[in-house]
Amino acid sequence: MLRLCGFSASNYYNKVKLALLEKGLPFEEELAWIGEVDLAASPLGKVPYLITEHGPLCESEVIVDYLETAFPEPALTPTDAYEAAKVRELVTFLELHLELVARNLYPQAFFGGQISEGARTKTAVQLEKNIAAFARLARFDQPFIAGTQFSRADCAAIVHLPLISGATKLVLGRDFLADLPVRDYLKRMGERPHVQRVQADRKTNTELMLSRPKK
Repeated sequence: MLRLCGFSASNYYNKVKLALLEKGLPFEEELAWIGEVDLAASPLGKVPYLITEHGPLCESEVIVDYLETAFPEPALTPTDAYEAAKVRELVTFLELHLELVARNLYPQAFFGGQISEGARTKTAVQLEKNIAAFARLARFDQPFIAGTQFSRADCAAIVHLPLISGATKLVLGRDFLADLPVRDYLKRMGERPHVQRVQADRKTNTELMLSRPKK
């Protein structure tokens, strides 16, 4: 039995969880907050990590790669080499060029912190550039973010895009994704039962996380 470790308030945890659900794989969940992570399984103390019959794996894209290789059906990556690369390209843009940049805003947006004016300005400029580039790749004219089939790119987009929208609106005064049809896309994805489960679990776990004593 696969065991997914981490917590459902984490977007990267939810990316893997959604992939597991969409692939129809049986798995257990093990709650592991930051600071309580098994460092033998995730040496940087990050979530998620996955316990397999062969041993542990960390880093969400590594985990999704493993799931696709070990359990190829139903596939979340196209079989065509070029189309598969385009899906991975979208995931890279979402995570490296959008979410990781927007993450600079999270301390102020979601955790009661404060970031400097310089950091806000730098983040805004970078996001403007990167979102424009992402818009050239995303297939918002299709049912799914990479085309006609649900893919691992959707698993990433569904969990990352709401955070980017929320953080930019809260800290920078406007939703930097508002000019893209992101809201319609997320509404459509929200009709999927597995997405609904992930969202419900995220809400419950976020409330639990915020109620925990500050260390």
